Amino acid sequence: MSRRSGILEFAVLGLLRESPMHGYELRKRLNTSLGVFRAFSYGTLYPCLKTLVANGWLIEEPGNTPEDALAAPLSGRRAKIVYRLTAEGKEHFEDLLSQTGPDAYEDEHFAARFAFFGQTSRDVRMRVLEGRRSRLEERLEKMRASLARTRERLDDYTLELQRHGMESVEREVRWLNELIESERAGRDQQRPGPDGSAQHDSTSGESGGLPRPGDTPGPDPSDDTAT
Repeated sequence: MSRRSGILEFAVLGLLRESPMHGYELRKRLNTSLGVFRAFSYGTLYPCLKTLVANGWLIEEPGNTPEDALAAPLSGRRAKIVYRLTAEGKEHFEDLLSQTGPDAYEDEHFAARFAFFGQTSRDVRMRVLEGRRSRLEERLEKMRASLARTRERLDDYTLELQRHGMESVEREVRWLNELIESERAGRDQQRPGPDGSAQHDSTSGESGGLPRPGDTPGPDPSDDTAT
């Protein structure tokens, strides 16, 4: 299984964990909710769905809306198929959520993983965020070294493009730093208090640790690299 098809299977399982869907609904959610999949087509999605069904992670059911019931007699085509996650599929998805290997830090896989952080445990979120930050810091160091070596040979436009790429990575590193600090603050709030009871943070629970307005500083408005 290729890395890209693995990301698609992960995303499909995650979306179907929320609710059963038609193939069309799935593709729409992949396109609108997970931008990394904008280029995916039905020709890519349906083989993925068939594979997941064959593995026992999904089941196919006939649609149960009035429109679905009328589809066959009116159009001569069978009613839409609804895809539902099985118990084995849920268990498999939860296993995938717990994985924090190097693939989780790559651009496309990280975007898909982040989209399901609300279903991911805090410890796993921390490992993925810190791994992603480390990967980007390595990338940034290489970009800076490359620019230092080639600066004199670059024309103004190529040099500006290089700087733009570096600024994009720097922005993501700052964003990751904010997320990591927010996760740490939430974890600290979960530690036992003096009376032995757990201390809960209402803004950063086990299922969500995104910074809230006023929790962590955002990019400086005066910074012309902020977006």
